[in-house]
Amino acid sequence: MKAYYSMSMFILLTWLFLALLAPVLPLYPDQIALDKILLMPEWSQWLGYDDLGRSISSRLIMGARTSLSVAIVVVAISFLLGTFLGLMGAWLGGVWDKCLVMVIDLFIAFPGILLAIALAGLLGPGLMNAVIALSIVSWVGFARLARVQTLSMKNRDHVNAAHALGTPNFIIALKHILPLIMAPLIIEATFAFAGVVIAEAGLSFLGLGVQPPIASWGSMIRDGTRYMLVAPHMVLAPGFAILSLVLCINLLGDALRDKMDIKEINKE
Repeated sequence: MKAYYSMSMFILLTWLFLALLAPVLPLYPDQIALDKILLMPEWSQWLGYDDLGRSISSRLIMGARTSLSVAIVVVAISFLLGTFLGLMGAWLGGVWDKCLVMVIDLFIAFPGILLAIALAGLLGPGLMNAVIALSIVSWVGFARLARVQTLSMKNRDHVNAAHALGTPNFIIALKHILPLIMAPLIIEATFAFAGVVIAEAGLSFLGLGVQPPIASWGSMIRDGTRYMLVAPHMVLAPGFAILSLVLCINLLGDALRDKMDIKEINKE
């Protein structure tokens, strides 16, 4: 299993490395070559060309930059907002907690991707609107997990001792509870990251995410569906890119979860 995790880390770091260096690499994702339209992969261009004669490898790297940027921003916003709301709701209790539970149940009642599509449709197509729509959908998982973890921590001895010493509630929540609930939240973030990559590709596939000429894996698959019989590489390249990235993130999330579970068992 360690070999799988090492390979997953290598592939993930490779995508991150390519995404970071995309602006300085000699890439021409929007350069049209009419004499190369729908050409199959060759030695000079391993992934071939699309329906406009653009390099698929160049657009794949720029698409990685788009997908990873959206995923990082959405997960960061969702992590901060969801953790804060879940922690405060469980800590304050009463009406605040009941309102939070009602809102969480309302969001969970709708499939996440369908709600994201509806929000993106209302806000209009575009990168920023896609980020907003996905952030609105993704915070719920963090809030639910943070609330449950806080409820299990708020009556422990060290928290009661901090109360007895007159420590302000905000300090108790920040220093005595938040560090103890970070481990499951970090694991949740890894799986949320993979989910956002798929969701962003889905929105772009439907035309609600990144708009042309900006490259996106979802829009590349959408464009390639019209030429599946004559140029299957237009769909296979971004499809395998999404598969490799999401699979590697999930494998690393499983490894991280197993490692943290072992630590908890050793502590007990």
